[in-house]
Amino acid sequence: MANEKVENGKAVFFTYSVVDEEGNVLEQSDLPIGYVHGADSGILPKLAEGMAGHTVGDTVSILVTPEEGFGPHDPDLTFTDDIENVPEQFRHVGAQVQFQNEAGEVKEFVVTKIEDGKLTVDGNHPFAGKNVTFKVTIREIRDATPEEMRAGRPGESAPVLH
Repeated sequence: MANEKVENGKAVFFTYSVVDEEGNVLEQSDLPIGYVHGADSGILPKLAEGMAGHTVGDTVSILVTPEEGFGPHDPDLTFTDDIENVPEQFRHVGAQVQFQNEAGEVKEFVVTKIEDGKLTVDGNHPFAGKNVTFKVTIREIRDATPEEMRAGRPGESAPVLH
């Protein structure tokens, strides 16, 4: 149906880019991401709120503060060690490693810096502590099925926004 709006019960598909306060593109998806508006979709509430009422083809800029999105940067989730203490397969920036605490909880960390014989890993989300702007373009809107409403996501195997 032409001119459908983003509203509860609609399957919404969008592409996006995320930019920092200096305008640098931090992330981009040219493949449409799908969610069900008004359902427990896992999408940031601020994004859903910003898309509400818009139609296919609309482009919306949505500022997301740390409190509204990825949280503050937690220095307790950043660790530095001598590079010799780190297995070789993790000795490059961008390497991902999982750690498990005494309670059995698993958390993923990313190697963010190697400098002066030291390697730093960070368990924070890359956007933690940052104001970021999502530039969202709505690509498709349709009625969600009852199954999609329960799942919070469209049945198609669309990528998921983290």
